[in-house]
Amino acid sequence: MTATRPDFRNGVALDDLPEGSLLTGTVGGDEVILVRRGEAVFAVGAYCTHYHGSLGEGLLVGDTLRCPLHHACFSLRTGQALRAPALDPIDCWRVERLGNKVFVRERLPAAPAPSRPASGLPASVVIVGGGAAGLAAADTLRKEGYPGPVKLISADDFPPCDRPNLSKDYLAGTAPDEWIPLRADSYYSDRQIELLLEARVSSLDPGGRRVRLDDGREFEFGALLLATGADPVRLEIPGATAAQTGYLRSFADARALVARAKDARRVIVVGASFIGLEVAASLRERGIEVHVVGPESVPMLRVLGEEAGRFVQGLHESHGVVFHLGATVSKVDGRQAVLSNGTVVDSDFLVLGVGVRPSISLAAAAGLATDRGVSVNEYLETSSPGIYAAGDIARWPDPHTGERVRVEHWVVAERQGQVAARNMLGAREKFTAAPFFWSQHYDVTINYVGHAEQWDSIQLEGSLAAHDCELRYLRAGRSLAVATIGRDLRSLQAERSMEG
Repeated sequence: MTATRPDFRNGVALDDLPEGSLLTGTVGGDEVILVRRGEAVFAVGAYCTHYHGSLGEGLLVGDTLRCPLHHACFSLRTGQALRAPALDPIDCWRVERLGNKVFVRERLPAAPAPSRPASGLPASVVIVGGGAAGLAAADTLRKEGYPGPVKLISADDFPPCDRPNLSKDYLAGTAPDEWIPLRADSYYSDRQIELLLEARVSSLDPGGRRVRLDDGREFEFGALLLATGADPVRLEIPGATAAQTGYLRSFADARALVARAKDARRVIVVGASFIGLEVAASLRERGIEVHVVGPESVPMLRVLGEEAGRFVQGLHESHGVVFHLGATVSKVDGRQAVLSNGTVVDSDFLVLGVGVRPSISLAAAAGLATDRGVSVNEYLETSSPGIYAAGDIARWPDPHTGERVRVEHWVVAERQGQVAARNMLGAREKFTAAPFFWSQHYDVTINYVGHAEQWDSIQLEGSLAAHDCELRYLRAGRSLAVATIGRDLRSLQAERSMEG
């Protein structure tokens, strides 16, 4: 029998609320977490505003609370979402102390945005790119009280969307279309964010502080964020028609795959990467036979290592996925795909997921420093003052590894957009967050913190087979990254330790 949760309106003895503990209870019909930090006691909503993760199982860091699912961070004092992927605040309640007991009273109003004088701020902000970093930057500018014009220019035909969901629940058919936009249409007009869709910036003039669009329009900027993301690597497969191949990057791509999947019986996924295998899992959830073709000997070998990669392969095989590793697709003849090893696989269509390339041509043509990405400093500023870069294109100095890195992760892009926006307003905030991503395969979620392009050894604690483990990637005795399955709190703790 589940224990009845305390009603905080009736009071809680301070002796029952040790320092740093998280106590879940109710206030009326709401689930609330009570937290004691020194002499202060806070009452906040019990669930993350991103994917409804249970904050009672999260991690306290100072006067903040981090979600165990995807590492969003909230202020205990104001409820504000301080770090992505959550963008909306959690509720706060007034706490009253009477003697040795605390009582939770009424819900508090949302904290207002700060008021900033226009002096000393950029006259206008232009954001190029309507993905994770671009939306997070625009959102942060308004939350920080920036009063000037904000333009969000996107080449997509759809407003900023929840891209991680596209290869997961949306493709599997368990997430409806209305879940995909990150914000409602009214959000942009309410906050006076000018969203330009199907608009592509053709040139950037750093000295003249102007951008020019393909259609000839030009916009001036006081500060600029480049968040152009990455483009899928396109494969030319002899004999394959456009109707037989698909990619998954945008919402339009996802909708096209969903439409094709409705009548499909067998699909070939080219690429045994995270995105490819998430697509495979989602298509299997639809009952479609899936064959995965990839040149590597073990899926995700370069990211997870051999043991974890074979575990992921076995997980998919247990759900009926057929692997053709050490092979590529040589040609397509009608419905038949001929592999480099001579195997012939019949299929309704192919999904190509063999990686992406950062979209840096705009920055390079403008004379900004590039190095397999757009080079930025610790404040995410490019070689041209007042121009910032974030997301898949940004190569920044990572304080944990001591190297310059570029990472193609959704949460990293959002957090960089937030930091860049604050720095546009004069914050001078260094980007020190440890990279984080999650990958979902059926009922197994892999959380990964840090960045390890190379390692000397991997320490495994726990059991992959039991879906309860931690893998630590070491180089010269130093932990560069940690992957966990079924250990969300350990993932949060690893992230915290990497922040120094």
